[in-house]
Formats: sequence, C-alpha cells, structure tokens
Amino acid sequence: MDPFMIGIIGIIVLIVLLALGVHIAVVLAVVGLFGIAAIVGGIKPAAITAVNTIYYKATAWNLLTVPCFILMGFVAAGGGVNIRLYELLRLWVGKIKAGLGIATVLGCAGFGAVCGSSLVTSSVFARVSAPEMRRYGYDRKLAYGICAGAGIIGMMIPPSVLAIVYGMLSGLSIGELLMAGIGPGLLLTVLFSIGLVIIGRMRPNLMTVPATANVTWRQRFAAIPPIWPVIIVAAVMFGGIFTGVFSPTEAAAVATFAILVIVLISRPGRRMESILPAFRDSASSIAMVFLILCCAQVFATFLAISGLSGKAVDYMLTLDIPPLAFVGLFILLYLALGTVIDSISMFAITIPIVTPVITSLGLDPIWFAMVAIVSSQIGTITPPMGFCVFAAKAVAESDVSTEDVFAGSLPFFFMELAVLGIMIAFPTISTFFPSLMVKPV
Repeated sequence: MDPFMIGIIGIIVLIVLLALGVHIAVVLAVVGLFGIAAIVGGIKPAAITAVNTIYYKATAWNLLTVPCFILMGFVAAGGGVNIRLYELLRLWVGKIKAGLGIATVLGCAGFGAVCGSSLVTSSVFARVSAPEMRRYGYDRKLAYGICAGAGIIGMMIPPSVLAIVYGMLSGLSIGELLMAGIGPGLLLTVLFSIGLVIIGRMRPNLMTVPATANVTWRQRFAAIPPIWPVIIVAAVMFGGIFTGVFSPTEAAAVATFAILVIVLISRPGRRMESILPAFRDSASSIAMVFLILCCAQVFATFLAISGLSGKAVDYMLTLDIPPLAFVGLFILLYLALGTVIDSISMFAITIPIVTPVITSLGLDPIWFAMVAIVSSQIGTITPPMGFCVFAAKAVAESDVSTEDVFAGSLPFFFMELAVLGIMIAFPTISTFFPSLMVKPV
C-alpha cells in the first residue's frame, strides 16, 4: 500500500481511538508503531525505529527543563509561597471594588514566575483565595471561576511547561519561547483585572469590598518581605535566560535548586511536610509529560515516513487564502481540540504539520507559538474537559459544583478571546521580549 494512504488510515484510526477514550499516549504510540511497520514491512524494524526515536527524545539535554520547572512549581506551592503572595496582594489591592479578585489574578501572575502549569496555578489559588473571597461576600461561582480562568496566566509567564514542549516539538528556541510568554501573560493579567472591575460595577451583588479597606500602610509593607523567594527565583531565572548567562535548562536547574533551598530554610520545622508531597506530585506529572512527548515523537516519525505531513503542507500552501486565514483556521482547530484533549496532546498531534505551514507562509513562528498556546489554554475552561475547571473543583468546598465553576469562568472565556484578538493585531506583544535577548537559546 502507498505510504501516503497508510498515513491517511493512521489519522483516521487516531481519531477513532481518541473518540473511544483511549489515552492519547497509547494512541500516538500504537498508531505510530503499526503505521511505521506497515510502511517499512515488519514490526521488528518498526520497533527498532520507535525505540531509537524514544531514546533520543528522552535523553535530550533540554528535556531536563520540564521536570525542573514542574518540581519548582510544586515545591513553591508546598512551601506556602502562593499563600504569602496572595496575602500581600490582598492587603495592597483589597481596598478597591473587585480587589480580592484582582489580587487572585495578580497572584496567579506572580506564582507563574515559579510555576509553569495552569492546572497547578488554578488548583493552589482555588484552595487559598476562593474561600477567602467567599468569606468576604463573593458569589461562589465567581470566586472559583476567577481561580480557574486566571490559571492560564501561570502557563504564559515563564517558566512555561507548554512553551518548552512546543519548542521541543517544533525545534524553535526554548529561550525565546519562554521570554515571548511575558507579553501575553501581562496582557492577560491586565485585561482580567479590568474585566473584574467591570463585573464589579455591572453586577455589584457578586462581590463586596472586604475589611482590607482599613489596613494600614505598615501592614502592607510588612507583607512584602515574605515573598522574597519569588523575587529571587524570578530574578535568577529571567535574568539568566535574558542575558544569555544560562540556557533554559541551566536556568531551570538553578531556579529549582534555589526554591528548594529557600523552602527548606524558611520552614525548618515542616521540611518533610513541604517537600515530600511536592516530589510525589511532580513525579506523577513528569511521567505523564514524558510519556506523551516520547509517544508523540513516534507518531511524528510515522507522519514523516508516510509523507503525509509534507503533502499536507504542500496542499495548504496551494490554497488561495491569506496567511492570517490559516492562523484563524488553526485557532479554530485548537479551540475545538481544547474541548476534548489537553494542550500537550494537541500539540503532539498538530505541530509536525502546523509549524512548516507557518514558516512557509513567512509568519513569525514565535508569535504564532504564543497564539497557539493561548488558543489551546482557552480549552482549559470550556466543557466537556475544562482541565482548569476540574482542578479548581477538586479542591473546592462541598457546596460548589462543576457547573458552578464553569459558569463562573465564562467571563474569562470571552476575555481570553479578546486577548487572542489583540495578540493577532499586535504581534509585538509576543516578540518584543525575545528581540531584546542578548543570546537567544
């Protein structure tokens, strides 16, 4: 059979297996392995090809960035960094209407500097800030919706696990991708904060001004020193990558070691209580990411051997439509995929085809990577999957339902679409910080 037809059949089988609920890693591995076997004429040479592919992917030096950043996020959460950060912001902005909601959004942005996962960010702030917002009169739907919706900021502000995965799958500079997330992350923070102020004015019954309106300046300034771990880690990581002193992998290792030491020093009586759960949770997340990445590489090899990815790219380039129309189609694809699978999985499937198209059209691949990441993250608050929604619900109080969290995060769905439109209209938002890097790595 023609390799191209085998590639088509492989895509059909992949869609069917995903629809049946088979885990994405299993689907990618099975379709890739048997697809290669059908092309090369035997399961043994296919297995050798798959094993070699997985070996070179799993032993790649820059892959160490992923476990380091994941561990850093869990250690920071276990060490109570998020609690101290939220308390600081609550004291500083709690005076204004929607102040606690804005404090949560800003907290997600700050915590994003030590955590590269939207799921972890949503979960830790749903545990810390949502009960606090409810205590001061916030509607339960809005309180948990804020935590679920603002979790995306944790995936944009470096370190971002998704930016690293995108770089590994596409071959783009991981350092540039990490720095490119700063602009969109800040834009999300600003627009979410403005959106909450508008909600507070239009629906004042959903939120109240808490007693923090009466705090003194002494209390506000006294809350600053406890967040020094975030400042130190962010300075080491951003400064190292931005100036070219560290590669992303080296920066990840240094920053992870720094946060680990800081947590051990700052919590002498609760070291094991803070650290051991972080290592356990990190191991689970790291194993999932590695499994998907390795299996995705097998699937990508199958697409390359079949010639499907190359012909798909050639066909798309023959279509007489503007480059931005392609961007719009890819955004719709990611929005649709985001309702059924996670971001890493959708990138594993699409990047081998999408990246060559974007490059051939003359579009900035770093800019498009940020557009793709934001598009994929919108799916984290849309049914039926809504990973950030379920992360918030998992730690929510007993009277909060999944439907409540989906309803509360709905305004953030439209805000994220607005951010996406602004990013498309002004690509500099994504490319400004990478352009200033001394030595992109």
